[in-house]
Amino acid sequence: MSTTLDMAQLDLRAVNTSLQAAAKAQANDEFVIENPRGSHAMACGLDGAIRVTVNGSTGYYCAGMNQEAEITVTGSAGPGVAENMMSGIVTIEGDASQYAGATGHGGLLNIKGNASSRCGISMKGIDIVVHGNIGHMSAFMAQKGNLVVLGDAGDALGDSLYEARLFVRGEVKSLGADCIEKEMRPEHIELLTDLLARAGADAQPQEFKRYGSARRLYNFNIDHAGDY
Repeated sequence: MSTTLDMAQLDLRAVNTSLQAAAKAQANDEFVIENPRGSHAMACGLDGAIRVTVNGSTGYYCAGMNQEAEITVTGSAGPGVAENMMSGIVTIEGDASQYAGATGHGGLLNIKGNASSRCGISMKGIDIVVHGNIGHMSAFMAQKGNLVVLGDAGDALGDSLYEARLFVRGEVKSLGADCIEKEMRPEHIELLTDLLARAGADAQPQEFKRYGSARRLYNFNIDHAGDY
């Protein structure tokens, strides 16, 4: 049985306090948030296995620092959704704004619509699946993890990235510094098959191209000075 938190009657602090207390108690509870009205920093800092459904759209930094919780937003999310996420699952049924999943360390961020610029910036182990398109400078300085895009990618994909793996089914407008297309080996097909299944994505892994670091910028080299 779920608990309803109506933001027509409760303020954001009261809602987040209730969610955080349940998560800390490892209560495995289920919550439904009504009338979110684009509130910022909703369902942040949860560190237990609770389930939260937000019926509507949210502002910036929704589900930040999430750990173990399963959070679903039935609308769209503003900038920085699931920033610094550690584990758990965050699902956005609509679109996500800038820097979705920024600096994420783990867990799955599943965006059913499109994501704006800088999706996955400085990601550190998170898995991000975007069912639509992503904007420019996505996976900038991405260090670890997987970014899967069923649609197209904007300019400068993977600029200055490290060891993150990028999989794009559609067109890539341009690649950033030190990002190149790489071979899709059997282990990548297996990994992508699992990610697509977990995200409920209607796509085949053979339809994707893989991109990663050329590893030319790890140490300064005068011959590549123009790329830094």
